[in-house]
Amino acid sequence: MFYKTLIRDHIRVPPDMFGTPLNEAILQMVKKKYDGFISKELGIVIDVSDVKSVGEGIIISGDGAAYYETEFELLTFKPKLQEVVLGKIRDIADFGAFMNIGPIDGMIHISQTMDDFVSFSKDKVLMGKETKRTLKPNDLCKARIIAVSYKDISNPKIGLTMRQPYLGRLDWVYESKPKAKEAKGTS
Repeated sequence: MFYKTLIRDHIRVPPDMFGTPLNEAILQMVKKKYDGFISKELGIVIDVSDVKSVGEGIIISGDGAAYYETEFELLTFKPKLQEVVLGKIRDIADFGAFMNIGPIDGMIHISQTMDDFVSFSKDKVLMGKETKRTLKPNDLCKARIIAVSYKDISNPKIGLTMRQPYLGRLDWVYESKPKAKEAKGTS
């Protein structure tokens, strides 16, 4: 899920930026500090959307840089368990598929791709034995987040499933939805 998060932090502005307008210097340093930042609390920082306020600067002896207490907004992506996400299959491997869900990829184990016996072909296609459904790179899919791990903070892992109703490749989802007349019980 995407969030706008208000953060308060002390931002270091080095002496070589003292000639730059303060808000511009602060914005550059916040972007430098938080670009690509990942944490369990915030998720994945996508961008700095706005600098809200800048307090009085202080200079610490021996450093020469000025530090400003700053409030700013970050645009973040924090995956939540059970969240349904839309994404594009980026790659297929013999053990499953990698789906791009925005700023990160999630992994769908081969057993979680469909309710069928699934086989892998050399041309990077997963195929169901009974249904003959195929999953290949660039397919648009809906999946549910079933696992989130920040064990390696620089590379969080997202586990996905498509083995539930209304999940999977988009044309499968549309096939499984009842038609309007059937839903009303009329013919």
